[in-house]
Formats: sequence, structure tokens, C-alpha cells
Amino acid sequence: MILIWLLVTTFVSGPLSWLAALWNRTLARRLCFAGLAVDAILLLYIWISRYSALAAGTDMGWILEYKTLWITPLGINFYLAMDGLSLLLASLTVLLGISSLACSWKEIDKHVGSFHFSIMTALTGILGVFMAMDLFLFYFFWELMLIPVFFLILIWGHENRTYASVKFLIYTQAGGLFMLLSIITLYWFGFNTTGQNTFDFTQLMGVAVTSHFLIVMGFFVAFAVKLPVAGVHMWLPDAYAAAPTAGSVILAGLLSKTGAYGIIRFILPMLDNVSSPLIFVVMLLAVISIFYGALTAFGQRDIKRLIAFTSVSHLGFVLLGIFAGTQMALQGAVVIMIAHGLSTGALFIIAGALQHRLGTTDMTKMRGLWAALPRMGSMALLFALASLGLPGLANFIGEFLVLAGTFQAHPWFASVAAFGFVVSVVYSVWIIYQVFYGPVEKAQRTTDLRFGEMLNLSALAAALIWIGIFPQTVLNTTKTALGNIEDTQHVRITSETKDMKNSDVTIVENTRPNDSERIAK
Repeated sequence: MILIWLLVTTFVSGPLSWLAALWNRTLARRLCFAGLAVDAILLLYIWISRYSALAAGTDMGWILEYKTLWITPLGINFYLAMDGLSLLLASLTVLLGISSLACSWKEIDKHVGSFHFSIMTALTGILGVFMAMDLFLFYFFWELMLIPVFFLILIWGHENRTYASVKFLIYTQAGGLFMLLSIITLYWFGFNTTGQNTFDFTQLMGVAVTSHFLIVMGFFVAFAVKLPVAGVHMWLPDAYAAAPTAGSVILAGLLSKTGAYGIIRFILPMLDNVSSPLIFVVMLLAVISIFYGALTAFGQRDIKRLIAFTSVSHLGFVLLGIFAGTQMALQGAVVIMIAHGLSTGALFIIAGALQHRLGTTDMTKMRGLWAALPRMGSMALLFALASLGLPGLANFIGEFLVLAGTFQAHPWFASVAAFGFVVSVVYSVWIIYQVFYGPVEKAQRTTDLRFGEMLNLSALAAALIWIGIFPQTVLNTTKTALGNIEDTQHVRITSETKDMKNSDVTIVENTRPNDSERIAK
């Protein structure tokens, strides 16, 4: 029932906040904080009770599971499950949800109740995506998280918010349509194969690996749009720039992770019959995304658009690691997902603070702000260094593992992608120079980060530093889940296992039954 409580607590906080705002705005905000605080306590309990088993590799199945009939004639179940990967991403969702509420405390002063209702509904959808194992339920949560984000941009956004919100909705809904067609086709294949009506992906995996690659492509298009991959990213800079600060944090820190999570959870188990040229094309797109995002970011004057394009670059490393075909690269991709959510979310919080104080996101109108905003400058420097992959911070660990793991199977892709490190240094330093150094255009009289803002950013910084110094926290949590996913793909990394068993990165042996045994059960 803990999984149900995670969803119920998050969702119910929204309408309660909406009603409370009719009398007291502060109470409305506190209700949402209380809801996410309950979620944090539940997740902390799961971490404490299960981490030892996850680290030792003895917890080989789902950590938690809840399944009940929902729409019986169609074989639709309300099926939630959590493993180490889901636990990690659910924790990121709650942490960034709290940060989003904190950074909007002073920024949002109109329609406060409906704003918090939209935030909590979006977070409910994101949590549902990370836990749903029934494909119909997954699609339900996938669509649920889009509508409130659309309204966040449309109602509380900044310049060009109407254009940006409609563009966001069109792209994401179009991608979702491809996924819906793949889900229906997979359901039909499953019925013809087993004679059972079911959307349960754990039962459909055996069907999935023998079905047509167009099913894989339908899922991939939906997830690529959300990630996003270069070529289907056109909604991203407008949406990120126009959204309020909380919306930008959710878009960059969480919604993009749903795309990467979907690829890992649902596409990897279906790659057995997909041709290697297709995987080659995806990895090529990943490398293109790395350089396109980095080079385009360097040419931006708007700080929020710059950070948006850096997301394309960083998430290109995620895509590369997922399709590299090694456990090390896959583990690195997950670390980047967490690190990117923390560092980019923090950079958007800082960009929002600057916009709230100065009334602009144009970096050419800032310059020389370090003297006036030393605390903000220090925090911005820390997160910019994290973004460029400074050793000792989480981003470096993730990108290093991705490149090292990719080099084992695809040395040319890894060698080319490594130059993305160099370009990331340029745009990260460019942010700091343009905003906090350089010639002072005019004296700025504004306030530095307040205590609450410093506390908010410090929590994100602490998480980045912890993962950078103790990466096994993440690797131990996800190793069994990623090993199980690799096993359903029938990947045997025997040589890598022998070489890596005594290293810091844990490689997992096969732990799940094969498809014939699963179908028989």
C-alpha cells in the first residue's frame, strides 16, 4: 500500500491546496509541502529498510508491488511496482518537487491555489510513470503529467508563453500517439499469442521480444520527444524559457527523465530482434545531440534557453549509455539522469531568481553581478562546474562511466563523444562569465539569495557532492534492477563480468527466468 499512498498523498495535496488558497495562500503552500514531506518519509523508510538487500544483490525482484483488477474485460490492472531504479527516480521527483515549491514561494502571486494544484498533479503523473507496469496505466500517467505542465506554461509563464505551451502540447501529444499505437499493437500480439487480454508488461515481454520492430519505434518516438533527442527537440527551448521557474525545474529535472526511464524499462527488453543498424542510428543521434546541444547553447543570449540546450547535450550522453550494450554504460546513464536533474534544476532556480530580481533573462544585460550577488554567484559557479563534469561531483561519475562503458563495445562513438566534455567546459564557463563577470553595464541594486533559497540550493548541491564522492549509493541501488532489465534483453556480458567483478562498479549476473519460464508461470 505504500505505493498507493505515494500517489494519493501527492494528488490529494493539490485540490486541498486549491481550496485552502481561497482563504489563505500560505496555508495552500504548506499543504503541498506537507504532502511531499509525507512522500519523503515513505521513500526514506523504503531506502532504510531495503538498501542493504539492494546493495548485497539479495533483493532480486520488486522492492514493492501492488496489483488489483481495474477494467477486467480489457485485462487492465492497477499494477504498480518499484525496484531500485524506480526508487531512485521517485526520490528525485520528491526532492525536485519540494525545490519547485520552494522557489515559487515568492515568485507566484496569482492563482496560487490552481498553480499548486497543477504542480501536484504533474508530480502525481511523474511518480505514476516511474511505478506503473500495466501499459494502459503507464499511458494514463504519461498523459496525466502533460496537461498540468501545459497550464503551468500557459498561465504562469513568461514571454511567448502561449506559443511555447501549444508547441509543447503538440509535440508531446504527437509522441504519445505513437506510443499508444505501439501499446495497442503489443496488446493485440499478446492476445493472439497467449489468448489472454492483458496490458501487463511483465507478461507481454515474452511477446515483445518476438514482435515487429515498429512497436519499438513507436515507443522510441514518444520517449525521444520527451528526452529530447536532437531533431525532435524543437519544443524544448521555447517551453523551458517561457515556463515559470518551478515549471522549468519540472520540465528539465523530471519530465526529461520519464523519456530516459521509458527507454530503459520498456525498450531495452524489446531490443532482441531489432537490427544493429537501427541501434547504430540511435547512437549516432546521441552523439549528434551531445554536440548540437553544446554548440547551440554557446550561441544563446537568454540564460534559460542556454540551460535548455545544455540539457539536449547532457541527455545525449544518457541515450548513448543506454544503447551502448554494457552494464557500465547503462549504470552511468542512470547516474547522469540523477545528476542532470539536480544540477540543471538548480541552474534553472538561479535563472529564475535572476529573472525575478532583474526582470530579464538576457545575459548581456546582467554582467558583473558577483559584487552585488556573491552567494548567488558562488552557487551558480558550483552548479556550472557540476554541469561541465568536474571530478568530485555526480555529473563526472556518470559521464565517465558512460564513456568507459561505451568504449568497451563502440570505441569510435566513445572517442567522438569524449570531445563533448571540451565543449561543455566552454558553455559552462560562458554562463558564469556573462552573468557574474565581464564589464559591468550598470550598477545593479538587488538582494542576494535569501536563507530559504540558499537552503534549497544547498540541498541539491549536497546531493551532487554525495553522489560524486560516494557513487556506489546510486550504483548499489540500481544494479539489480538494471541487471534484470539486461537479462530480459538476453544480453550476456560475460567478459565484462569477469573483468569488472572486483571493481567499484558492480556488474550483475542474470537473475530473472527466461521468457519461456515467465510465460509458463
